[in-house]
Amino acid sequence: MTSPPTPQAVRAATSTSGLCAGLGAYAIWGAFPAFFGLLTFLSPLEVVAHRIVWTVVLMLAVLGFAGHLGELKGLPRRTWGMVAAASLFISINWGMYVFAVATGHVVEAALGYFINPLVSVLFGVIVFKESINRAQICAVILAAVAVAVLTVDYGRPPWIALTLAMSFASYGVVKKLIPLRPTVSLTAEGLVALPAALTILVVALLSGAPHAFSFGPAQTVLVVCLGPITAAPLLLFGRAAQAVPLVTLGILQYLTPGMQMMWGVLVVHEDMPPARWAGFILIWIALAVFTTNAVITLRSSRRVRRDDRDPAFR
Repeated sequence: MTSPPTPQAVRAATSTSGLCAGLGAYAIWGAFPAFFGLLTFLSPLEVVAHRIVWTVVLMLAVLGFAGHLGELKGLPRRTWGMVAAASLFISINWGMYVFAVATGHVVEAALGYFINPLVSVLFGVIVFKESINRAQICAVILAAVAVAVLTVDYGRPPWIALTLAMSFASYGVVKKLIPLRPTVSLTAEGLVALPAALTILVVALLSGAPHAFSFGPAQTVLVVCLGPITAAPLLLFGRAAQAVPLVTLGILQYLTPGMQMMWGVLVVHEDMPPARWAGFILIWIALAVFTTNAVITLRSSRRVRRDDRDPAFR
């Protein structure tokens, strides 16, 4: 007869599964350029519309299976308003990302997700009046310098990167305020955007142009897979967020833009002149400062809590 697992073993197994879930989520997001590069037979607007439709279909099935569909009923107007705002921001993010892949700007899209944590810090200060320390200020200044360098290199502000970073940071701000479980919130966001998505698809169909299902079975499968490819990493991320420290997730998130940048440079061979490398290096230095500060702060707070619990330190 085997003895039951110890609490330490249960925590270790939970942490390991959570870490694997986090790696899975960020790896799927990192592979997005490869997947969305296969959808160039549709316009970016149609891709986003199909992404909304098939995500709603999948998430309604998930909620039905879990018995949570009833949570969509009776939501107050304020909650629906926040859901609508979240839906708008994530739709802008999705549309800009698909546009970036379709037009050969994968590296600039990766830049957007590199600077996203720093934009989130700024939003935290502006919206939630959160405090910011010297290391975070230094990281934000370095990121601003990097954007200036990249503006000179591109001959324009990196609009794709800035739009991706700001839309996703805005999405994060609203999601922090929505009092719903992630699966219910994601479904509600899709339902809000569903009328616009269906309108886009109907207009495209009536225009007489080839539609998503007129290109063959392989393309049809790709379009339907937009639902799982959207929902799977979000559900994996939700699992990881429950089992893995936020600092660990913060470090793992750099896997996504790192993979995307490698795809842009090594696979589709986007141009990377020295000035552009200089801008990215400044961003990476800013992220190193930001992440190191987060790790040190977390360890310090844990040490304080441990000392408070130990009578020998009282």
